Amino acid sequence: MQFSENWLRSIVNPQIDSGALSHLLTMSGLEVEEVEAVAPPFSNVVVAEVKEVVKHPNADRLNVCQVDVGTGILLNIVCGAPNVRAGMKAICAKAGAVLPPGADGKPFEIKVGQLRGVESQGMMCSSKELGISEESNGLMELPADAPVGQSIRDYLGLDDLKFTIKLTPNKADCLSVLGVAREVAALTGAPLMLEPTRTVAVNSDEILPVKVSAPDLCGRFAGRVIRGLNARAATPEWMKRRLERSGQRSVSALVDISNYVMLEVGRPSHVFDLAKIHGSLDVRWGKTGESLKLLNGNTVAVDEWVGVIADEQQIESLAGIMGGDSTAVSLDTTDIYLEAAFWWPNAIQGRARRFNFSTDAAHRFERGVDYATVPDHLERITALLIDICGTPDSKVGPIDDQIVNLPVRTPVVLRTARAAQVIGVPLTDAMIADIFTRLHLGFVQEEGVFHVTAPTYRFDIEIEEDLIEEVARVYGFENIPTRPPTAPSAMLIEPENTRSLFAIRHQLADLGFQEVVNMSFVESTWEQDFAGNLEPIRLQNPIASQLSVMRSSLIGSLVANVRYNINRKAGRVRAFEVGGVFKRNASIMDGPLTVAGYDQPKRVAAIAYGPALDEQWDVATRAVDFFDLKADLEALFAPRQLRFSTAEHPALHPGRSANVMLDDQQIGVIGELHPRWLQKYDLPQAPVVFEVDAEALRGRIVPVYAEISKFPGATRDLALVVKQDVPAQSVLDAFTAEIAVNPMGKIVQAVVLFDEYRGKGLEADEKSLAFRFSLQDTQSTLQDDAVDAIMAAVLATASTKLNAKLRA
Repeated sequence: MQFSENWLRSIVNPQIDSGALSHLLTMSGLEVEEVEAVAPPFSNVVVAEVKEVVKHPNADRLNVCQVDVGTGILLNIVCGAPNVRAGMKAICAKAGAVLPPGADGKPFEIKVGQLRGVESQGMMCSSKELGISEESNGLMELPADAPVGQSIRDYLGLDDLKFTIKLTPNKADCLSVLGVAREVAALTGAPLMLEPTRTVAVNSDEILPVKVSAPDLCGRFAGRVIRGLNARAATPEWMKRRLERSGQRSVSALVDISNYVMLEVGRPSHVFDLAKIHGSLDVRWGKTGESLKLLNGNTVAVDEWVGVIADEQQIESLAGIMGGDSTAVSLDTTDIYLEAAFWWPNAIQGRARRFNFSTDAAHRFERGVDYATVPDHLERITALLIDICGTPDSKVGPIDDQIVNLPVRTPVVLRTARAAQVIGVPLTDAMIADIFTRLHLGFVQEEGVFHVTAPTYRFDIEIEEDLIEEVARVYGFENIPTRPPTAPSAMLIEPENTRSLFAIRHQLADLGFQEVVNMSFVESTWEQDFAGNLEPIRLQNPIASQLSVMRSSLIGSLVANVRYNINRKAGRVRAFEVGGVFKRNASIMDGPLTVAGYDQPKRVAAIAYGPALDEQWDVATRAVDFFDLKADLEALFAPRQLRFSTAEHPALHPGRSANVMLDDQQIGVIGELHPRWLQKYDLPQAPVVFEVDAEALRGRIVPVYAEISKFPGATRDLALVVKQDVPAQSVLDAFTAEIAVNPMGKIVQAVVLFDEYRGKGLEADEKSLAFRFSLQDTQSTLQDDAVDAIMAAVLATASTKLNAKLRA
């Protein structure tokens, strides 16, 4: 938001200088980003009138002018401007004037001198030479009523400053000079100097029929017909200056007046060329297949999500965003339809961004615009139109004000004790009542409690914390004492059987992985490809069109990380992420860290791509595979034992993936990326990835003391022949079941698969699995008969359950 200080002070003029005003606004939450002078310093430059112009006797492109600067003596000035003429009012720098620095960076002093043999007693100036404009087509011509001899700084108000403030989204009420003035008045106690609303006499009964078909789009719609205007009338210089110092360029009187009132009171409006409207207007939602050519030249397609104003033949405007080209006013326009409305903020939010542009109107309407002052603002615009563009034939119709669906303001409760506790200063009911009065917040007061009804231009007062913020702002953040926090300090006991996510991060880093932090917003195709999720949680207002859904898996993000690195010539990638995923779950209720209907569990995922090891002389290069990442995953869970079972996962290779099981519960998946995604995402080779539940990974076994046996142990190897479709885990499960019930099972300390063989000596559908049994008795010396008995028992169990046979 940019505005002129002089404009602001015409509404409220506190007795503080510009620096103090800037500081005051910043400390109240209206951050002043920049304060810029509208013109650089210069002196002795006045309004002048050119009385006579003759050709220079020694130069074809120069003129000799007789100039009146209000001293009673005409100055002889040589001028080369192409537009100089007798009778014009212009700007003159008298002898002794110091103009802004030129290209060499040095101030330019005007002296009496000779130009081609003719004395010049001053200099006629363009706006560029004074530093108030970047463009110049000659002398800056002033209005005919400009007072000769007056300082040009005073006449043009050049001792002015442009304030640029950075507003937070909740301060939409300050998107106007009036809004900022209200804040200054509340902060300083200076009175508001508001002009009373001037009502223009109605001399016509013409009304353009309008129907509001979408009350959820438009809550109030007002308009009036005005005929017989002169669109070629010049915009007054004072209005042009205020517009330019607010970042708006002058277009034409009709457009300038609409823009001026928007900046003045925060009310966007629109001026239609009445001759180009076909019949009546309808305020409604758009329809699929409709399109509109906008004022900026773009043609956009609309649908049921976008509000429009349409006549009987076509769409004429995007509601609350931008007008259409077909009804745009021009310099030939004589009859207009002037419109102002209250558009529901949630009906405007996101619409302009969808079309990849932003407008001042949409910026205001999507934050909320005063719905009570629509007729008053129409009267303000009408008065300016008649004053500037009016003719003897001007006809003003009555305001057609349709109130359809306005917000219902419910009082918000503020407790004095609560405000004092949050802000940290002793507050009284009288102090808070004074602040609310200065802010024009209506309230009903009880002892220690205020029931506050926000004014119609405030859309940010919804809960008690909003009111506490208002109290703190006006009380003054600088007046709140700085105190160190005081709170009881207690050591929190961390359960011994859990570990933090930070410890897991460090362990993954020790295994050679680098942490990445990805957005929780992802592309919808990632959810389909990597999670098989056809109904993801969609965002109502995504920060980018492609990041439109919430992720239910970390795999897609990690694949994108790998692609990013491959595209930058990285040959080996190891990355992990610890982050939340988002799923629908009707059983979840609202809580301090939960949202009803949505589950947000933490996951730990890692991906490995490229060679298994960095290139070295001692080990042959090979690509990372399933078992490399499986070993890392088992190291994360050690000493707890994981089980792996066949998995079918949309992201993973059907023959090279597995479910990760812990205590008979599936906690995640691991596997090689599916071949179809290698092709789609342009990956030269397959990465291997795992994703597991973070809470399962946080758990750990508390160490328990066990006496070290004094007796020697032994090992026995057992090679079994089984069918190729029998998993090794099934054989281990059979061993475990027998060991658990066999009295001799207590001497079995560990069973490890150490070899798999297929080939000569075996049938085509067979394989050999070799297991090593570690045996030890903690109470006595190990006996051969006990060892033979347990080995025979596990062999018998495997033979019975899995049809295994001892390899010869």
